[in-house]
Amino acid sequence: MTLRASAAAAVLAATATALLALAPQAAADPGGPAPQPRAATAENKAAAAKAATAPDTLATLSRFFAREGKVSLAAARPRIEGEPIPVNHLSPEFVAGRADAPVARLEFLAGKAVSSDGQQAVLWTAPTEAGWAVVNIATGDDEFRYARLGAAKLPGGTVFREPQIDAWYVAGGSRVLPLDEDAVRAVGAGGTTLGAYRARVVKAYGDKLPGSPYAERGAAGGYAEGAAGAGTPAGAGAVALAGGAGALALGGGGVLLALRRRRVVAAG
Repeated sequence: MTLRASAAAAVLAATATALLALAPQAAADPGGPAPQPRAATAENKAAAAKAATAPDTLATLSRFFAREGKVSLAAARPRIEGEPIPVNHLSPEFVAGRADAPVARLEFLAGKAVSSDGQQAVLWTAPTEAGWAVVNIATGDDEFRYARLGAAKLPGGTVFREPQIDAWYVAGGSRVLPLDEDAVRAVGAGGTTLGAYRARVVKAYGDKLPGSPYAERGAAGGYAEGAAGAGTPAGAGAVALAGGAGALALGGGGVLLALRRRRVVAAG
């Protein structure tokens, strides 16, 4: 199995004039977290698509795809394929034990970008104080791939990510099924019940939610140190439970960049 790797510093060397990477503990905008995208409505999808296809975004994508010399800046010619898709993360309300809370909530809308030489990247788009904007660019197509896997494994289920361990699942009815090896390690190859999954995440993160002593002493991202050390992109997921969409916040007008190595998908 290979894991995601953060390489924001390397990308910054090539795109420092346009981009700013965020450290996990500084991921939230000083002015407050961006509003949470509550639903993947047609209006929100249209706004996300507009942000993804903006000239500035395409120019940034050209630099992103050209960062390692795989393609020249002029020849990159990035294009956006298809419509944005919703990406869900483990819900802090679910971890807090709220009776009516779903296991996951919408965290951002993802758009797929492809360069002329076939490189792929995912654009994370989220609402900010200035409107919908691209707040992260990551290599690969994880979000789209796991959406397809989840739909095939449990039609009609909710595909979501537990960012603290970079695990992907699909949930439906009373079951939570794994979609990758990290999820298999967490819940077993056959999955688990929704109740058992809640018990696991409450044990892991229940004392690290907003308002907890852990969060108040400024360690909101600390519980993800193990996952971050294993390749979680800096600022992406490390404060997901504590900060929600704040983990995707803009910083100094830039976006967080993360390079990810492909993962081996669990069978079944």
